[in-house]
Amino acid sequence: MDKRASFFACCLAAVIAGCKATPPGKWETSLMTKVKHSVTVGGKHGRNPLADIPANVQDGRIAFSHYCAACHGLDGQNTGVPFADRMSPPVPQLNSPQVQTYTDGQIQWVIENGISPSGMPASKGILTEREIWTIVVFIRHLPAAGSLGEPQMYSGDDAAGCPKPTAQVR
Repeated sequence: MDKRASFFACCLAAVIAGCKATPPGKWETSLMTKVKHSVTVGGKHGRNPLADIPANVQDGRIAFSHYCAACHGLDGQNTGVPFADRMSPPVPQLNSPQVQTYTDGQIQWVIENGISPSGMPASKGILTEREIWTIVVFIRHLPAAGSLGEPQMYSGDDAAGCPKPTAQVR
């Protein structure tokens, strides 16, 4: 009976150890980046219909701050996002080579369709086509990390950005 109990304990320990989520290593990250760039992410030949001008960068920054900042921070580099590195897979910094080597069409495709099973949601039906393309322009011109501050929702001020109530609740 002792051998059976020991065997069961070893099997249980192996199962528990095998279930532990760990950050992906360099090899796994490299492989998945190649797979996403060449197989799973569409839009490789899509071209941005918007000009790469300051007005479109600004429009993209505004659209990004409304839809993307909760996960990517206001600067696209996860500034102020408390969970970005704890997700599996971690939220990518948008200035990284893994993101910047996508074509404009691929970035547009990711924003529109999301990436499953990651936490990247699809924005189809939420953002307009123009908003998506301005976000692509903004992603090509990300500001320095931390230069835009952190998203208000993570500032620690519960009332930040919330309108004051006009009537008291009794």
